[in-house]
Amino acid sequence: MGAPHLLVHAKKDTVGVVVVEDLKAGTDMLCVVTEDDSSFRLKAKMNVPIGHKIALVDIKKGDTVWKYGQDIGQAVADIKKGEHVHVHNLKTKRW
Repeated sequence: MGAPHLLVHAKKDTVGVVVVEDLKAGTDMLCVVTEDDSSFRLKAKMNVPIGHKIALVDIKKGDTVWKYGQDIGQAVADIKKGEHVHVHNLKTKRW
């Protein structure tokens, strides 16, 4: 299978975490779901730093974003599948 580019913790997650340095736009990523050790492929649409998130599905402005099977915030802009998810398009619901 090879080393993964992206880790997804739960099947319900809408984002995964980049686990390689200097992920480049256009990379055909190997994505592994740690909950059940399944895998899938996804194309990165942007350069994304290690430790940052990538959308697994199209996320609409106002949608809840899921990571680790938990609500981690709300999209403040539309996010396309394969795009970088970070402070520019995701905000916590806490404040």
